[in-house]
Amino acid sequence: MIRVGVGFDVHRLVSGRPLILGGVAVPFERGLEGDSDADVLTHAILDALLGAAGLGDIGTHFGVGRPENMGISSLLLLERVVALLRTRGYRANNVDATVVAEAPKIGPFIPAMRETLAKVLGIPEGRVNVKGTTAKGLGSLGAGEGIATFATASVLRRRASRHL
Repeated sequence: MIRVGVGFDVHRLVSGRPLILGGVAVPFERGLEGDSDADVLTHAILDALLGAAGLGDIGTHFGVGRPENMGISSLLLLERVVALLRTRGYRANNVDATVVAEAPKIGPFIPAMRETLAKVLGIPEGRVNVKGTTAKGLGSLGAGEGIATFATASVLRRRASRHL
């Protein structure tokens, strides 16, 4: 059985933080605000995977303001979700994500993002797609105040599970 989920996340850009997208440090004068490393790309993928398996969302599993998640790598959270999926009889099949940012341009970093995410997901790099676009100057994203990501993911059921 194939199941599909959708994820979305948005974070404000702030000074004094590194910018991490898809587990990759992207050189920029601002980073994303959040409890963890605020990796908006990985967060959207987390929500898409959890949704595909019917397991809630990132807030259900990791919450806001929990001391154990302060500064944590979102890739570690992704590892935990991949393990949770496995216990429920699922595995990631593919991921497609669109990062919405006026700046920086993420094109040069997409290959590293795909490689990093695929490794954690345990799937071939060809099943991880990351795209970048802008908000064409519209709204707070268009004003460069933050970065958002939309993601879809499919999961395959590996064995019969009563958790459907």
